[in-house]
Amino acid sequence: MTLDHRAERDAITAAMQRLLNGTPQRSTGALTTVQLAAEAGVKRWILTHRHTDLKDEFLRRKTEANGVPGPYQHLLARAVDAEAALARLRADNAALRERVEVYAQVIHELRTERDRKTENAAQTRTLHALDPAPQ
Repeated sequence: MTLDHRAERDAITAAMQRLLNGTPQRSTGALTTVQLAAEAGVKRWILTHRHTDLKDEFLRRKTEANGVPGPYQHLLARAVDAEAALARLRADNAALRERVEVYAQVIHELRTERDRKTENAAQTRTLHALDPAPQ
């Protein structure tokens, strides 16, 4: 192994560790092969053609980390929990809306029935008022 070859490998390995730790120095910090090459200060083709084993190791470790640098894993877990809570709240909200619609329909039917009875009672009183009282 030549000195340049060893230096490239060391630079790529250090860059891989920085990206996975979420502490980039020369790149955007995205877990991509292009950003690994930028972080290592080597051309992309050197990484993808000359050091394929390091590229494959990076991709494997990226997959293990769900594509998220280590320091941000807790945020990913919180986001997953928040999405689950949101799904539960949406389901609860839908159930409550359905229940409110049923209650509104029941209230409407009860009011209609009450109004009908009140109207019938008023008509009955009117009829009794018009009838002469038996003597």
